[in-house]
Amino acid sequence: MVVALADSFFFDVDLDAARSRILTFLLVSFAPFILVAPLIGPVIDRIRGGRRFVVQIVAVLRILIQIAMIRYSGEVALFALVFGALVLQKTYTISKSALVPSVVRSDRELVEANSKLGLIAGITGAVAVIPAGALQILFGTPVTLAFGAVLFLGALAAAIKLPQEVLISASSRVRGRGFEVSPGMRAGGDALLMLRGSAGFLMFHLAFWLRGQERGTLWFALVVVASTAGTMLGNISGPRLRRMQSEEKMVVLALTVPAVAGLVAVVLPGRIPVVMLALVVAMAAGVARLAFESIVQRDTTVISRGQVFAYYETRFQFAWVLAAALAVLLNLPGWLGLVAVSGAAASGLIGTRAEALSHSPRQRTPRRRSRRSPKNLKGRSNGSSQGRSTRR
Repeated sequence: MVVALADSFFFDVDLDAARSRILTFLLVSFAPFILVAPLIGPVIDRIRGGRRFVVQIVAVLRILIQIAMIRYSGEVALFALVFGALVLQKTYTISKSALVPSVVRSDRELVEANSKLGLIAGITGAVAVIPAGALQILFGTPVTLAFGAVLFLGALAAAIKLPQEVLISASSRVRGRGFEVSPGMRAGGDALLMLRGSAGFLMFHLAFWLRGQERGTLWFALVVVASTAGTMLGNISGPRLRRMQSEEKMVVLALTVPAVAGLVAVVLPGRIPVVMLALVVAMAAGVARLAFESIVQRDTTVISRGQVFAYYETRFQFAWVLAAALAVLLNLPGWLGLVAVSGAAASGLIGTRAEALSHSPRQRTPRRRSRRSPKNLKGRSNGSSQGRSTRR
């Protein structure tokens, strides 16, 4: 879908038209989150069949939307379909994150499990882009969208094989915001908020800054590649960092590195340091995401996990959209934008370091997860999990 639509949004129009279209895209990209936090999060926690069933339904609907896009690819209805695709994408992301604790043996494996999911998604996306780009060039948008439908069919087949998880009975479901924010969640959430905003600002700042320079399109392509590689490196390095330190300390490290790298990119001449900064920011955001997801999975109960992820995903996307819009509207000089990225990471570090380190568990005993059958787990969730939810 991205390959089929990106060409007409940015590269084939003049600078002013690109700004207006990107601002429209940013607005559309955030609009689904108006539904995600108040509606989709609670539904994911309460729906009969659990998050496994949600993932399957999302795959079916994505297939139908891809097919509908073929019919309406040149009409206004396409925006409604893109909106629906974005809602389903975020629904899947939240369901996937909430499912992870049901497939690990202890809390210490959460970072590694999240890392593997991130790597699989990144590799699959990178591999799929190559044939999608070829199909777009050779046959056009309809064939590219049909290829996307085939990929989601494969996703549906994989979702059907997912193991069953803890099912939540009606008596244990909570209404409203049935969770409280732990100190680790607050520190991790604030850190990832700053890093997501920095990533959004840097991407669009560089898009317009490099566009007006010699071989700007090539350099921006390198920035995109570096950002993708940085996310992959963050997923690869996350488990190794977790073996050496807690999730809270990982968050502090993730803020420290881009704060320094931003200043280095300002001082050093040329565009290579700028490309490397894009890699570092993406890598730091990837590490922070792994740490934050693991903290949430560790500190929340099964009956509220979807709501927590929906609440924070909304905040993160708002930060990304707002920072990206500022980059588009302000049109800062290149060096000043890099200083802004460094300053954002530094301010996040100042605000979260004390809280993250003060609540970092020094010797946490890994919480073992039972390998009981789903039937037994259901009864267990109605007991201990319900009591923990009541306190929340």
